Amino acid sequence: MEYTEPRWYAAYTSANHEKRAALQLVQRSVEHFLPLYESVRRWRDRRVKLQMPLFPGYIFVRLALRDRLQVLQVPGVARLVGFNGMPCALRDSEIEAMQTCLERKASLEPHPYVQVGRRVRVKCGPLAGLEGIVVRKKNRVRFVISLDLIQRSVAVEVEAGDVEGV
Repeated sequence: MEYTEPRWYAAYTSANHEKRAALQLVQRSVEHFLPLYESVRRWRDRRVKLQMPLFPGYIFVRLALRDRLQVLQVPGVARLVGFNGMPCALRDSEIEAMQTCLERKASLEPHPYVQVGRRVRVKCGPLAGLEGIVVRKKNRVRFVISLDLIQRSVAVEVEAGDVEGV
């Protein structure tokens, strides 16, 4: 069943090859997701806005395991993340939560991996319905979405009144 049914997988890429791998996946008609965020970098003479991967070294692909060679043959893709040589699928809800945040123009940014904390659901605003963990940082409330498989998290600031316990 899992071998023929499309699921989301994390593909590990060579350093700084996420965008190149995404272009190759487009050419091969493989459904993929490369979440980016805007970062301002300063050099001595100027500032530049760059689109950086939210998860450096990873790109997400949706495919049936039988079709994994389409991804593994892409230059810059090392392997699909998994255990004992077998790729592990991500939960659809994790990918959907990130896609929803980016579609609704929420300013996601990388966050240290969070596994424990108060589980909440956003009850109003552009992120309504999403579930994650809430943390406080400098008197601000941050809504954190964690991907357990790759042990990475992203966060977005929300109003304290916009979340409720799950």
